[in-house]
Amino acid sequence: MFRKFGNFTTNTDINADPRKILKFVLTIIVVIFVALSVLSGFYTVNEQQEAVVTMFGQVVKVSSSGLYFKIPWIQQVKKVDMTTHGTGIGYSLDNGGQNITDDENGIMITSDFNLLNIDFYLEYKVSDPVAYLYHSDDPEDILKNIALSSIRSVVADYTVDEAMTTAKGQIQTEVRDDMLRELKENDIGLTVVNITVQDSEPPTTEIIQAFKSVETAKQGADTARNNALEYQNKKLPAAEADADKIIQEAKADKEARIAEAEGQVARFNETYEQYKKYPLITKKRMFYETMEDILPELKVVVTDGATQTMLPLDDFTGGKDSISISQTTENDTDDGEE
Repeated sequence: MFRKFGNFTTNTDINADPRKILKFVLTIIVVIFVALSVLSGFYTVNEQQEAVVTMFGQVVKVSSSGLYFKIPWIQQVKKVDMTTHGTGIGYSLDNGGQNITDDENGIMITSDFNLLNIDFYLEYKVSDPVAYLYHSDDPEDILKNIALSSIRSVVADYTVDEAMTTAKGQIQTEVRDDMLRELKENDIGLTVVNITVQDSEPPTTEIIQAFKSVETAKQGADTARNNALEYQNKKLPAAEADADKIIQEAKADKEARIAEAEGQVARFNETYEQYKKYPLITKKRMFYETMEDILPELKVVVTDGATQTMLPLDDFTGGKDSISISQTTENDTDDGEE
């Protein structure tokens, strides 16, 4: 039966050949399959990614940014983000963006056996996409464990005061170096870009108050030390000047005593020379001189012991004491005896 539509005629015979219909459907399916296969063979990689192409479980190549073609249905492509990512160590962020302390991972023990709540911010990125995809099941989790291990190891080498104040930069550097070494050994395809200390404080309110008291005491000690140094700087120069003066006076007194002693020795030697020549005369002269020195207020009367009356007659009972010295009339010439 034929139906006419304008100038066209269509054969609608229900007895048309089914083999032709099947062939036509198969042809359409093949064309669609080929088209889909060809289209699925193309893939693009942006500038922030790298693509790993595998075939039968083996890595064929790694593609950077651009348009590429792969064997459809045989080769597989996995794209890896190569940009820098960040995560908190010791804390997490809630829905409002506020920091939530992770007591399990944020509490560290220091070298002086104090507890410290210290938080880090870790920046990392993929360094090897193949290792990142196939060398571990969860490289980010391994990275976090490595970071925690390195942080605990490094913080344990510092006192709580150092970790809270002056040693933060050194701690960051040592943690980063230790993590890079561990990541290289584990080869999980990740590397550390940077790690910084976000915050460090005692873990509880009571300990915080205790630390504040300790800091106040340290500041008081520093103030007292500075005042003592100031007092020392004021007094020390004066004390040094006094000490120098005493030393100089002692040296001068020493020189004077030495000179006096040398003069006495010279006089003694001179007297001794005279004594050797005239022993008796020298002894008498020395005796008289000594008596004048030790008895300056006495009147000395020299007599031979036989004189009973002296003119003019002196008063021996006056205010001054007197002493009579008998002088023998024996031969006064030196006989050489000492």
